[in-house]
This record gives sequence, C-alpha cells and structure tokens, in this order.
Amino acid sequence: MLCTARTIAAAALAILIATPAWSQDAGFYLGASIGQSRVKDFCDDSGGFSCDDKDTAWKLLGGYQFNRHLAVEAGYTDLGEIGLSGALSGVSVRGTIEVTAFELMGVGSIPLMDRFSLYGKLGLYHAETKQNVTGSLGAVTVTDNEKEKNTDLTFAFGARFDITRNLGVRAEWQRYLDVGGGEIGEDDVDVLSVGLLYRF
Repeated sequence: MLCTARTIAAAALAILIATPAWSQDAGFYLGASIGQSRVKDFCDDSGGFSCDDKDTAWKLLGGYQFNRHLAVEAGYTDLGEIGLSGALSGVSVRGTIEVTAFELMGVGSIPLMDRFSLYGKLGLYHAETKQNVTGSLGAVTVTDNEKEKNTDLTFAFGARFDITRNLGVRAEWQRYLDVGGGEIGEDDVDVLSVGLLYRF
C-alpha cells in the first residue's frame, strides 16, 4: 500500500513538473477565431436611420513562440459589414461599410497555472475599408463607392487554456484604432472572439 501511494505521488509530481513545459516550448503555431465586431461610434449620430454597428468577425493567424512569455504573430481579419438604411426627403438610402485587415503583433504572456495564462498583444494593422452607398427614388438609382487603406495601432487582451501539448483555446478582446479615413471617416473597431491554436 505504501509503495502504491509513493508511485501515485511520484506520477503526480512528474505530471506537475512536465505540464508547465507545454507553454515553454518554442515553435510555430496556427490559429483561427470567430466572434463579434462593433464599430465604436458609428451609430451615435444615425439621424433617424436604422443602424447596425455589429457583425460577425473572423481571423486566421500564424505565429512563433520564442518562450513561455514572448511570441510574435501575423493575422488576417475580416471585420464584417455594418450599415445604415432609411429614407431622406423621399429618397431611399442604404449604406454599408466592410473592413478587412492584416496585422503583425507582439504577444506577451503571464502563466498563472499549469495550463492557463493571460496575455496582451500590441502591434500594427493595415486595413482596407470599402463603403457603398445607394440612393433610390422611383426607378432612378445612384451608387457611390469609396475605398480607403490605412495603417495604425491595434492591441488586445485575452486568456489562453492549453487543452493538450499542441492544442489551446483563447478568449480575446481586441481594438483597432482609427480604421478608415478620407470620405469614409475614422472610427475604432472592437472585436470579442474565441479561437483555437495548434502548435507544431
């Protein structure tokens, strides 16, 4: 009985020692996430129009983990579509804005338990913003399209749990500062998401 207890204790100690090494291994990883985007001030002055400032957002990413505290990652994000619709002086108006972005970020992690850690990200994004506005009066329809590209700061905070040595899950909040520009205008975009990471 004593021998069995010692064996179990030794096995448990080995697991506790080995498990933190999961987050210490250097190497490449891939990931994907999905969530909801929201344009911060888009609907504040909608002028009586029907306004939708939220949509589904998704991201594909790849990164390299240097150690348990530091990584760098690049990603492509589709921030979805937002829109306004309504009537102005008898003219039916509909406008939509779509945003996609590439980003490069540094990731700093703080392990709190064997498989659980908190992290922060800071970097740059390069976005393409497309605006489409359509006005209709009877059989007459007029369309105006605008496109802007801009580069600015983005940052994020999140939590990660390692299910296995290779597979982890994330919950994350991220902000893209001053997306847009020109005739479209600028606004911050927030994304709340969950995702999976696979480490090689």
